[in-house]
Amino acid sequence: MYLADGFEHHADLLARLGPHTTGASCLYLKDLAKVDLAVLEGLIAASYATVTAPGFAS
Repeated sequence: MYLADGFEHHADLLARLGPHTTGASCLYLKDLAKVDLAVLEGLIAASYATVTAPGFAS
């Protein structure tokens, strides 16, 4: 999964997500069955809100 806004603002969600790794702006989910889907949904929503906010420049 690609997060255009990076990971530094999402440390709290990533800590609760489940098994994963990150690289550049990519989030790699190791085992989807072990991922907290509510946390994943929150991560996607937060990232989307950031990149669609006025003034965001990637």
